[in-house]
Amino acid sequence: MTTQGAFVWYDLMTPDPDAAQAFYGSVVGWTARDSGMPGQAYTLFLVGERGVVGLMAMPEDVPPGMPPCWTGYVAVNDVDAMAADYAADGGKVLKSPQDIPGVGRFAVVADPQGAALCIFRGEGEEPPKPAPGAPGYVGWHELISSDAAAGFDFYAKHFGWSKLEALDMGEMGVYQMFGHEGEAIGGMMNRPPHIPVSYWGFYFNVPEIDAAVERVKAGGGHILHGPAPVPGGSVIAQCRDPQGAFFSLVAPQS
Repeated sequence: MTTQGAFVWYDLMTPDPDAAQAFYGSVVGWTARDSGMPGQAYTLFLVGERGVVGLMAMPEDVPPGMPPCWTGYVAVNDVDAMAADYAADGGKVLKSPQDIPGVGRFAVVADPQGAALCIFRGEGEEPPKPAPGAPGYVGWHELISSDAAAGFDFYAKHFGWSKLEALDMGEMGVYQMFGHEGEAIGGMMNRPPHIPVSYWGFYFNVPEIDAAVERVKAGGGHILHGPAPVPGGSVIAQCRDPQGAFFSLVAPQS
């Protein structure tokens, strides 16, 4: 079983799954197939033959005005117990624990600052980790929070994440990198005034950033920031897809 605190899955809720499938297939290079889940249209995006993220239509029970979004899934040992711990420590349970037959058990939760993700316990063994930077996989996880310091303490307590390097970004504040089992997996920072809510963002690995940015534009998406170099030898671009979901791209510096 995957160790508690590891990101293990991601999916996109969108009002137009067919258009999103074509867009991300072009931008990231994913192929797609139906998951075969009974009673639900759920598409798997693949790298080779391996499913790496999922795609679904916006459910009817989402809160009014909720935009299309990517959501990450974090492995936990006990979904029900973790959901209760979230609620006890100032977080919220947005969707109560429930089973996905043949897949696992999950709940949708939000931290005390409002950033949402899914907690998940899967059935069976997880596939081996991809190589760092492997195209098509998620290469970085980023929390934009109303209180990143409190956010780190919350996740360290519940998921066992550890503090790594902290980068001083001047007026933008401190960017706190964090790790799981000794591996750097993401960063946290306080949200700037123009961003109204706390959220989790995800960076998809691509081989080369400029070509990927052109594919975003050609597919009707928008570049919000970048391409821009970041510490560690990578270059990023932050984007919005044609349906309005936020996502990011990361590639090696050329």
